[in-house]
Amino acid sequence: MQYRTRRIMAIAMGFFLIMALLWVQFARPAFLGDLPQRLELIAFDLRLKAISWPATLESAPKVVIVDIDERSLGKHGRWPWSRAKIADMVERLTLAGTAVIAFDVMFSEPELNPAVEVITGLKKQGGDNGLLAMQLSRFEEKFDHDRRFAGALNAREVILGYTFHPRELQQVGMLPRPLVVINPQVIPGSSLVAMRGYTANLPVLAEAALGSGFFSLVPDIDGVVRRAPLVARYNGQLYSSLALEALRHFLLVDSITLHTSRINDLETVEAIELDGFASIPTDAQGQMIVPYLGPKGSFPYVSASEVLAGSVPPGQLEGAIVLVGTTAPGLFDLRVAPVQAVYPGVEIQANLIDAILAKRFLVRPAWAHGADFVVTVAAGLALALALPFFAPLWQMLWTFAVVAALVLGNLVLWKQGLVLSLAMPLILTSLLATCNLAYGFLVESRSRRQLKGMFGQYVPPQIVQEMSENPQKYSFEGETRELTVLFADIRGFTTLSETLAAGDLKKLLNRYFTPMTRIIFETRGTIDKYVGDQIMAFWGAPVADAQHAVQAIEAALRMLAETERLSREFVAEGLPRIAIGIGINTGSMNVGDMGSEFRRAYTVLGDAVNLGARLEGTTKYYRVGLVVGEATRNAAGDAFVFRELDLVRVKGKAQAIRVYEPVCRKGGAEEVLLRELADYHRILSDFRARRWEEARAGFTRLRDAAPDRRLYGIYLERIEALAADDPGEGWDGAYERTEK
Repeated sequence: MQYRTRRIMAIAMGFFLIMALLWVQFARPAFLGDLPQRLELIAFDLRLKAISWPATLESAPKVVIVDIDERSLGKHGRWPWSRAKIADMVERLTLAGTAVIAFDVMFSEPELNPAVEVITGLKKQGGDNGLLAMQLSRFEEKFDHDRRFAGALNAREVILGYTFHPRELQQVGMLPRPLVVINPQVIPGSSLVAMRGYTANLPVLAEAALGSGFFSLVPDIDGVVRRAPLVARYNGQLYSSLALEALRHFLLVDSITLHTSRINDLETVEAIELDGFASIPTDAQGQMIVPYLGPKGSFPYVSASEVLAGSVPPGQLEGAIVLVGTTAPGLFDLRVAPVQAVYPGVEIQANLIDAILAKRFLVRPAWAHGADFVVTVAAGLALALALPFFAPLWQMLWTFAVVAALVLGNLVLWKQGLVLSLAMPLILTSLLATCNLAYGFLVESRSRRQLKGMFGQYVPPQIVQEMSENPQKYSFEGETRELTVLFADIRGFTTLSETLAAGDLKKLLNRYFTPMTRIIFETRGTIDKYVGDQIMAFWGAPVADAQHAVQAIEAALRMLAETERLSREFVAEGLPRIAIGIGINTGSMNVGDMGSEFRRAYTVLGDAVNLGARLEGTTKYYRVGLVVGEATRNAAGDAFVFRELDLVRVKGKAQAIRVYEPVCRKGGAEEVLLRELADYHRILSDFRARRWEEARAGFTRLRDAAPDRRLYGIYLERIEALAADDPGEGWDGAYERTEK
């Protein structure tokens, strides 16, 4: 009787959980906010990353991105470029045989005409400048780069980009002609979102171009772009997106048809048909799910500098749909995508075009809500009616079987292009399984598991073990402590990345990061983050360590030695040599779990952290592997032998600080090294006392003995400048460093 009662209670609890999850999934109660939707978005992203799309056929049209990248900006100057340069690029792309050129950038403001500017200035000055102004007026047309660009657009297959505003009323530039719709009567009362304003291109450019398309993107609630609008409604007319407009002209399609269904007197859009080619499934707002091929680089990239230089290999652009956009960080066209946190907006347009050409769609059909209900109820009943009768081991096995069936079935449908809910059925199975397992065991181990889950990715296992012995002492809550922070960066990484294929570069970085991380962990450090080729770590948190400065310097010296060993291995294998620079600083820092509702991290913040990053940058100036701040040198005591490098006033700081190079452990210094350091520090005192001749002689002697050491040459250069223009008695010997 007792066992039957327990089973009845467990089954009743299971039915309650099923009803509760169905309510959450379909009623979306206000107190949960957008949590259910966010969970489904996470499940969507995981499936998108897990399922790769088949490669586009060799015979299919190519989509190529011409990238206004950092290299292009470095060679041709900051953006915006002259319209004459853009015109030159259009002409070169046309000569290369491109089918359609679409600009994922906008030209809404006129370019200043230097001739007009000079003439205007001369007229304001008056006097005898009238004749000169009249002569200069003959050059107005020559320097009218907007008309030069318009001339390049004329009679060429070029689509310009612009943006719509759903809320702002501003109207800048000239809109293109609206789309020709076979059934225009559905537009006024359709479910398409009406736009209120726009920022478009100059009329002279818009009229010369073959067409224009908007590249506005509306991210989901978590800031990630998963859908892109193909059409937008403005003043009762329909306008095309950049991707759709480029495709329309590429396929020679003059009109589209809106496929709708009437729901509560509203024409709800279900698909957009490119007449004679394909029907593109969309949501009610005319948005298409973006079936990303992968992270950045899934499409061929050509640097804009190569196009302007005429160095693009023949045939690479032949017959291609070319999208001109930017991946340079400062030009604000980087988005958050499911496949990558920083993703070029232009590649989103490339994914749309490629997917439509390949007819590779992801669709959430109108009957998806009914299918979601059936799947959730079936999975819930399979667990609620079975788990109460099973032992714990069989409960887990049965749960795994149900989860596997849910995931595999969902992925099979995904491969067919159908998007059904996955997060809520999986959450339901997890809740049912959890509530049927031994509650006592879960409660006892909860604190330790939570602690390991929070800190396991940041700190070494032995520290996690120490923390788990007294878990209530540690949390992600922010606090202020004296800590030591380290920044390590690979020298010449940009050049290194350009010489290696993506796969080889990834392997090289993995081989580098693994021993560096091991060294940091062995010295009780905490990994803050990896940023490209940079490692950021700190000592003294979450577990307090009085020797945090000593541990950080020890780690840095070992990292330098390990990098030298790795570099020899790389050279022997035919890979590039690598070297690193490390900056370390000690001071008061804020440490804790920081970030936004979208992404968080256990990290450190504060002026002392910023100074550590600046010190890493100074290693290149002094040509040393390691630079530490004065506070770190003082905190380390006599554990190491230091060489004082300089008294520096870094950018943004009024007070000068002393910077040092830790040379070796105290007991590892040879007598020759100690004599050299003593001699150097005496000569440095002469320099700061403005005894120029003594300092010049001393640094010359040191440079001749060690010509590879850049430091002595730096001081000799300063002496020459200071001796010629003596700074006077008030000089503190500090060097003003303007670079970051």
